Amino acid sequence: MAGHLLIFGLGYTAGRLAAALRAQGWDVSATGSAGDIDFDDQEAVTKALYRATHVLSSVPPDRESGLDPVLNSYRQSFGDAWHGYLSSTGVYGDQQGAWVDESSPIGIGRRNARSQADADWMNLGARVFRLPGIYGPGRSALDRVQQGKARRIDMPGQVFSRVHVDDIVSAIVAALENTAPAGAYNVSDDLPASGNAVTEYACQLLGLEPPPMQTLEEAKLSEMARGFYSENRRVANGKAKRVLGWQPRYPTFREGLAALL
Repeated sequence: MAGHLLIFGLGYTAGRLAAALRAQGWDVSATGSAGDIDFDDQEAVTKALYRATHVLSSVPPDRESGLDPVLNSYRQSFGDAWHGYLSSTGVYGDQQGAWVDESSPIGIGRRNARSQADADWMNLGARVFRLPGIYGPGRSALDRVQQGKARRIDMPGQVFSRVHVDDIVSAIVAALENTAPAGAYNVSDDLPASGNAVTEYACQLLGLEPPPMQTLEEAKLSEMARGFYSENRRVANGKAKRVLGWQPRYPTFREGLAALL
C-alpha cells in the first residue's frame, strides 16, 4: 500500500522514514529545512494536506508558548487522513527505574508541553509513537567516544531505554501497512540500560579505554542533560510488538552499536 505522506518536520528520524517510504513507491512531501514545503506557507501546506492520505508530525511543542505548532495552525485541515505523531517517553516522567507502558499516566515531570501535545494528538485519533533516546548513524555512543564527548556518570541504578532510528522507521512503516488502530505505541528496544554500560561497550568495540567516572557536578552537563539524568525508567514495548507485528532489528544497544561500527 503506497500513498502520499506529508511529514511536518523532516529531521533525523523523519528523514530516514521518508527515504524508506520513497523506496517503496510512496509520494512523500515535507516541511522543514530539508523539506520541499515552507511550514508558514499556508496555501502550500493546505494543498499538500488535501492531497495527503497520511500525515505525520515530528515537530515538538514551541518552547516559549508550549503550543504544538502543527495542531495550532493546521489541525482543521487534516480531514480523514491517517495521522501520526512522534512523541517522547519523557511524558512518563521519573519512575525511579520502574517499567512503564502505554497505560501508565503521562504529564509527570518536566515535559508538560510535550505531554499536552501527546494528549492532544491522542484526542485527534492519531497513532502516537513514544520514543526514548534515539541513536543511529552519526548519532551514537561510538561518535561521542571518538569525539571525546562521552561521559560516565556515577549514578548507581540509573537506567533508560533507547532505540535505533531504523527500528523507529520499521515500526511506523508497520503501522502504515497494517492500518494500526489509533493510540499510543512505545517504540523502544528490549534492554533498558545505564548510559555507562553503553559507553563502556562502545569503547570496547573501538578498543579504547572508557572515560573516567564522574559525579554529576564534575561532568558540568548542560541543563537539558542534567534534566535527562534526573529521570529513571524502563519502557515496555510489548504493545508495538503485539499490535503492529513489529520486532526491533536491534533488540539491544549491543546489536545496534556493532552494526553501526
